Amino acid sequence: MSEENILVVEDEKDIQELVRYNLSREGYRVTCADSGEEALKTVKSLLPDLVVLDLMLPCMDGLEVCRRMKKEPDMAHIPIIMLTAKGDESDIVAGLEIGADDYVTKPFNLKVFVTRVRAVLRRSNNEAPREEEILRFPELVIHPGRHEVLVNDKPVSLTYTEFGILKYLASRPGWVFTRNQIVEAVRGDGYSVTERSVDFQVVGLRKKLAGAAGRIETVRGVGYRFKESLNE
Repeated sequence: MSEENILVVEDEKDIQELVRYNLSREGYRVTCADSGEEALKTVKSLLPDLVVLDLMLPCMDGLEVCRRMKKEPDMAHIPIIMLTAKGDESDIVAGLEIGADDYVTKPFNLKVFVTRVRAVLRRSNNEAPREEEILRFPELVIHPGRHEVLVNDKPVSLTYTEFGILKYLASRPGWVFTRNQIVEAVRGDGYSVTERSVDFQVVGLRKKLAGAAGRIETVRGVGYRFKESLNE
């Protein structure tokens, strides 16, 4: 049985209890919050292993909670799964861009939801790679062990998924990877996610990489590759 602690932030009591019950059945320790303000206080005191965060909360919405968490050094590393009734691409992209690691749209399949929780926790608990696996390029340094990215010597904050995609592509410069290959490498086999989700993540990743964004090239009809040189 797992002992990870999960904070569920949901103001609809029926959904909150449904999520709490099913995660508890899987062995997780579950704490609940009804509002954004309560969520931030709980995260600061509890430092959970994962936050399941509803977007439509009273007063402070889920996007603002996520934004504030990612600005705080003690909380920035905590993965976030957004639980939302908003299924529009713009809403999903907004959540991913400010630091969410995944999203689940309501109504949702409980088995799929639990699978996604496991996948996010598995990624965040992965053992740190060896020091020699640091990837260095003229304007970009990727340090897997520290989960650290530097662009022109300035740190860039990436979500676990964004970091995984960048590391995967950069580990073999010049190689072209399909969206499905990226999903399998970053998410793990059996993870329920569409290939379109990779595009959302790449949009956010490029914005954060700024001067190094040109390293990630879209190969039409295939997927993506990491360019060996920005001058290609």
